[in-house]
Order: sequence, then structure tokens, then C-alpha cells
Amino acid sequence: MRNRYLTTSMMGLIWCLCSVLHAADVTMLAIQGRNMTAEQAAAVEKQIKDNPQDVNARAKLLGYYFAKQFTDAAVRKAKQENILWLIENEPQAKILATPFGQMDAILDGESYTRGKQAWEKQLKAQPNNLTLLDHAAKYFLLHDRERAKQLLEKAQKIDAENPEWARELGQLYSLDMQGSSSLKAKKATAAKALEQLEIAYRLSTDVAKDALLSNLAQSALVAGDTEKAKQYAKQMLNQVGSDWNSGNKVHYANITLGKIALADGNIEAANQFLIKAGKTKGSPQLNSFGPDFSLAKALLEKEQKKVVLEYLDLCGNFWVLGKDRLAQWSKAINDNQIPKTLR
Repeated sequence: MRNRYLTTSMMGLIWCLCSVLHAADVTMLAIQGRNMTAEQAAAVEKQIKDNPQDVNARAKLLGYYFAKQFTDAAVRKAKQENILWLIENEPQAKILATPFGQMDAILDGESYTRGKQAWEKQLKAQPNNLTLLDHAAKYFLLHDRERAKQLLEKAQKIDAENPEWARELGQLYSLDMQGSSSLKAKKATAAKALEQLEIAYRLSTDVAKDALLSNLAQSALVAGDTEKAKQYAKQMLNQVGSDWNSGNKVHYANITLGKIALADGNIEAANQFLIKAGKTKGSPQLNSFGPDFSLAKALLEKEQKKVVLEYLDLCGNFWVLGKDRLAQWSKAINDNQIPKTLR
């Protein structure tokens, strides 16, 4: 169960990444909080009792509670109370735009519902407040996704030239795409994601455009627009440099091109793209959450065992956190099995 909730938090972490970067100062406070001792956390809790309006102290505490909430009911309750206080009293606090300021409907139960009600009350009082629309959409993302869409669409109408609304809507539709059970539904949500991501791309600066390319390529591919997917993939490869995102571009561009090759029946080309994807230098995201295995799985189903094993070996160069998992998968493949987690 703990792993399930950690996975949910990771999804929120990825989706909120750009907002986290915009709220860098408060995020650093939360990260500092994660490193506090129990005694230090108790001192900060006392500080808040003496001065409830100390939002920075609450941010540090939410960082401290973030990982511990999964195993300690008292910590989880304290986290819930702090988030509820912020929604009710300081809804524009930047920490509420980050994963540290969210609650989960399953893990937090009634407190999540209370938070939802508190957000609706704030939105009723200030229906056109862009910061509140953004923070509430992030809160509703995983368990009230249609409400999150409504809030983002409203923000987009009010602030049409801001690429963040289209980017967030694109990411939200991308989550829908990944969760769709039927091919038709997946294709439809991918088309919506592509539409919003292209709006975000058009409105963004060069650096922000660069970060959108992998999602654009993936959405185009699932939507069935092979030419656009190929265009975005090649654009990624043409822009590879020494920045933090270059490892992502190498990886996802080659995964995209490999899927296109495989769909065209060119297994040899798909194999080559898979190896190129594995030769990425890595990135903060790939190093933490691991590589894309969708092309590897498809090739394994085509009995391309040797190339998939080579790919897993290459992934171990940057996905150090996943070395045990990679070893397990390699063993299963050598035993002529398709690892269940790759299915």
C-alpha cells in the first residue's frame, strides 16, 4: 500500500514540476524540512503555535511530513491540519502549488474532502483569482480530474496568452491518455493533449518550448499523427546540447522514432533506435524514475531478446536506483519470460 501512495505522489511531483521551479524558494524550505530531526520539527511546530501566520515554517513542516506520512498516522494528521489551515487562511501560499501542499483522496480520506470543500469556498469568494484556480486545479488533479480541467479552462479564458494553462491542460490530458483503457479513448485524449501542448509551445519562450518537445512527440504519436511525431522527435535530436534536458531529448526522440519504425515493420531500425535511446547520458527525471520501456516491451514481443537485454544494460548506466529491478528483468528475459512489470 505504501508503494501505491508513493507512486501517486510521484505522479503529482512530475505534473507539478514547472510550478515547483517557479516556487523555488518555498520548495527549498520544504526540502530543508525533509532533513529536520524530530526535535527540530517539534520546535517548528511550537513556532507555528506561537505564530500561526508563519507560512514559511508551515512549508518546512510539510516537507518534514511528506515522506513520513505514509507510515506514521500522527504525522499524516499533522500534515492534513497544516494543509487545511493554508487552504482556509493562505490559499495563495506557494507551497500549495507543489506536491508538499496536496492531499490524496485515498490516503487522507475525510481530510481530502474537507480540503476540497475549502477550495470550493475560496473559489466561490474569488472566482477569477488565477492563483487560486491554479492551486485548486493541482489539488483536484488525481481524484477530481474533470474539476481540475474546468478550473484550468477558466484560467485559460481569463489569461489566454499565458502558456502555463495550456501546458497544464496538456499534461492533464496526457494523464488521461495514459489511463485510457480503449485505443479509441486513448487516441482522442492524445489529440486533446497535443492541441493544448501545441498552444503552450506557440506561446512559450525557447527554454520552455524545449521542455515540451518530448510530450508533443508522444501525444502526436498516440493521436495517430506520425508525421508530427517524427518532426518533434527530429527537432529534439537537432537541439541536443549540454543542458539538463538533453538526456531526455536523446532518450524520448529515439523511443518515438523506434515506435514509428516498428509500426512500419522495420524491426532492425527499431532495434537501433532502442539502443540509441539507452545511450542517453540520463537526466534528473530518467535518473530518478527510470527510462521508457514501451519500445523494449514491443520488441520483446517480437522476440528481440538480445537487443532488449542490451538496452536494459545501458539503462543501468544512468538509472542507478533501478539496478536491482533491471537485473530482475534481465534474468526473467534470459529465462524466456516477459517481466510482468513490462507488460
